[in-house]
Amino acid sequence: MMRLKDKVALVTGAEAGVGLAVTDLFVQEGAMVFASGHAASNSHSADVHTLSLDVTSELAWQSTVDRVIERSGRLDVLVNAAVAPSYERLDELSADAWMLAIALNQTGVFFGMREAVGVMRRQRAGAIVNVALAPHHPAAAGAHACHAATGAVRSMSRDAALTCRADGIRINVVLSAFAQTPQLLGAAPIQVAHGCLFLCSDEASGISGAELAIEGSGPATYTP
Repeated sequence: MMRLKDKVALVTGAEAGVGLAVTDLFVQEGAMVFASGHAASNSHSADVHTLSLDVTSELAWQSTVDRVIERSGRLDVLVNAAVAPSYERLDELSADAWMLAIALNQTGVFFGMREAVGVMRRQRAGAIVNVALAPHHPAAAGAHACHAATGAVRSMSRDAALTCRADGIRINVVLSAFAQTPQLLGAAPIQVAHGCLFLCSDEASGISGAELAIEGSGPATYTP
């Protein structure tokens, strides 16, 4: 049974890592997938529609969602998987680096939710999953901007879930520190993708405002 048959999904950060794993898995599960990244990727199958998207740009988000609607007529699923680890000593963290981490990991999620909800509300249905970086320790050395963004995404998602509940829109969070660099130990991208699949499927039709922590083979840690 294909769990996303006839669904239209938009996935960000689809060039690599979790976004790429989500894209491939969703296609296998029957979805029409629009895979977006900072630059259009050639790493996907012919069943995937690739789009260029700078998640930090409000206008780019509006244009991307408009293109999805023009080509498919609807948007059933959004997975915000464009996350970027950021680890710097507090006394070496520049204002520009801080603002970039917040823009990528927090503001982009806000733009995505807002544009998707505008479409899903008219459909009276939809599912959004926001992927956030969250090592399963109370703190991680140098993760100031990363964890600030994660805290904001968790709060925004809970608030949005309550706001959109009456419109049939479900919004959840997947928390993970996945292996994008040798220093990051945690869940593999495909493990995170399976969590996203569950939350976007009808099996999770009664779940909204929840957080799913994907630990992989062990607690995620960062070793500077």
